[in-house]
Amino acid sequence: MIEKYAFGQITINGISYTSDIKITQGRVIPSWWRQSGHQVGIEDIQDILDTKPEILVLGKGEPGMMSSKGSLREWLSQKNIGLIEEKTAKAVQTFNRLLAEGKKVAAGFHLSC
Repeated sequence: MIEKYAFGQITINGISYTSDIKITQGRVIPSWWRQSGHQVGIEDIQDILDTKPEILVLGKGEPGMMSSKGSLREWLSQKNIGLIEEKTAKAVQTFNRLLAEGKKVAAGFHLSC
């Protein structure tokens, strides 16, 4: 579960991260960088996709600047993987709720803009 999010910082299991992160299979992958900055493509989350989640939650940043590429949305749809894109504060709540419901959920969180 994610314990806290504030602009530029997220806390998970008592550890605070100050760079973008990915979460898959209960493991945090810190220092997540995307090839196209604020655009998330398949290549940016291949490690997540390899774990075959039911749902992918993308935290788009506080004002919501980050988004998925059309090619990623199409690929997820073809694989029947749900996609939820929300501002990071809301996405944290959604991720925690889905995790508590026992869903196989993975996530990528942009912590700032």
